[in-house]
Amino acid sequence: MVSIGTPLSSSATKVLFCGAGELGKEVIIELQRLGVETIAVDRYENAPGMQVAHKSYVVDMLCPASLREVILKECPDFIVPEIEAIATDELVRLEQEGFNVVPSARAVHLTMNREGIRRLAAEQLGIKTSPFIFAADIEGYKEAIEKIGLPCVVKPIMSSSGKGQSLVRLADEVDDAWEYAQSGGRAGAGKVIIEGFVKFDYEITLLTVQHVGGVTFCDPIGHVQEGGDYRESWQPQEMSKLALEKSKKIAQIITESLGGYGVFGVELFIAGDEVYFSEVSPRPHDTGLVTLISQDLSEFALHARAILGLPVPVVRQLGPSASSVMLVDGQSTAPIYKNLQYALSEPDTQLRIFGKPGLDGRRRMGVALARAETEEGARKKAQRASGVVEVKL
Repeated sequence: MVSIGTPLSSSATKVLFCGAGELGKEVIIELQRLGVETIAVDRYENAPGMQVAHKSYVVDMLCPASLREVILKECPDFIVPEIEAIATDELVRLEQEGFNVVPSARAVHLTMNREGIRRLAAEQLGIKTSPFIFAADIEGYKEAIEKIGLPCVVKPIMSSSGKGQSLVRLADEVDDAWEYAQSGGRAGAGKVIIEGFVKFDYEITLLTVQHVGGVTFCDPIGHVQEGGDYRESWQPQEMSKLALEKSKKIAQIITESLGGYGVFGVELFIAGDEVYFSEVSPRPHDTGLVTLISQDLSEFALHARAILGLPVPVVRQLGPSASSVMLVDGQSTAPIYKNLQYALSEPDTQLRIFGKPGLDGRRRMGVALARAETEEGARKKAQRASGVVEVKL
């Protein structure tokens, strides 16, 4: 039997978030709707999730002692990692001591870097992937480039939002790609993955929910990425029945192997009826922001239910829907968002302004959401809504 106490009381059911960005913020809101006490931890003050959580802490989550200190202080019922840059070895130890890491410490440890999850998928589970080689130094990197061939994709083994990622087409781009990967990694310079370029028709995110009643798949999400970072997404992505069946099979194999309850964002390349595994996140996915308008239960509501051991009897898709990112470039500690009335003037449009405390360079600051009769109509409507918002720095 699932029971939930009263927030900020001795009976509280407490969930602590390691990372409190825009995705964590939405999960926090859904948990609070179910009466859960939430604690947001991030490496900087006033992160989006901190603005809605009951409590917050600024902590270097790559420091095992600092991470342990805040967890022992709060003694949460659940620990929910939202980002990759966490001392995952410490989470493994905390789980062994009785703490509940979502979906599991093993899943977080394996997926925090591309080496762990790629070796699990390709070498242990026999899932089809692009050819790949890992390299720890410049000599090994150049040897790997020669073996893989051009074009190829170079990524740090631990990064997010496309940081440090390059598509290398020409020989004179090889050195620059190495330098960019070394500067773009979440934990600093280090090992990289060199991937052979797969000729695919499109890529999808298949949100896969492991929960008390089994496994549930959301409709596939198509998306556009630039430099490894998502710019727009839509649901459902049209695909063949066979490709969808293969995608679900791969997603279930990988998520069951990782273990635990929650939403997993499984990224796949689709070439005709062939499916190649790319990556998996053991948490809601940024491309899944579209589910805030496309489904009756968003990926964030599904994650909250799964974490708490609540059932997911059905997920209803509400029609062709899309998201379009508000990407801002510049410097500011107090951005102002203008023209919101124009962005929301069309039917079936919504905005999510993340409330990030500022930016220094290029940063995703919000997203426009839209629903229409067709995928194309939804995408154009979302693009219009995001494009009309002016951000004054």
